[in-house]
Amino acid sequence: MSFITESKLKSYRKSVHLSYKTLNESLREFKAESKFLKTKIFLSHKHDELEQLEGAIFFLKKHGVDVYVDWLDDGMPKTTSGITASRIKEKIKENDKFILLATENAINSKWCNWELGLGDAAKYINNIAILPIKKDYSDFSGNEYLQIYPYIVNFEAMTYFKSSYRHAGAYVVFPDNRVVSLKDWLKSK
Repeated sequence: MSFITESKLKSYRKSVHLSYKTLNESLREFKAESKFLKTKIFLSHKHDELEQLEGAIFFLKKHGVDVYVDWLDDGMPKTTSGITASRIKEKIKENDKFILLATENAINSKWCNWELGLGDAAKYINNIAILPIKKDYSDFSGNEYLQIYPYIVNFEAMTYFKSSYRHAGAYVVFPDNRVVSLKDWLKSK
């Protein structure tokens, strides 16, 4: 399977990351970008995995989308509370797509699992996807319930996958084995 590895995710970040910028400065720049006519993605992630988050944002932004990250939202309370949960529910509904940045830590996070449940209710099946990130030199192993969701793969070269040759690039694979380019999935509503 061509899941993205942690080192590959970091390379997306490094390929456009300017050395004088901190990780937080880079992430805050995403917030300031124009959002006009872009598909909006709620990106669920583990908060202490900032390097993976930044790599995922760069990976997704290559496709011309706007990525919502909750802790960059000025409307979020400074301390986690019921208001935080209510705002997250609003944002999941408001955004066009829901993607879980599925690292091992995110899969074990109560918040990420709660957000996935909300994304399931609001976006299932055509507007939700898992972006599995595996540790280098290991297989992605997650909870079995993740198998019911579309997931994103990335091929570095032409690859035979799901009974067809696929060009290099990113694809969304549905549980029924339907495969759609990430670009086309992001354009669909």
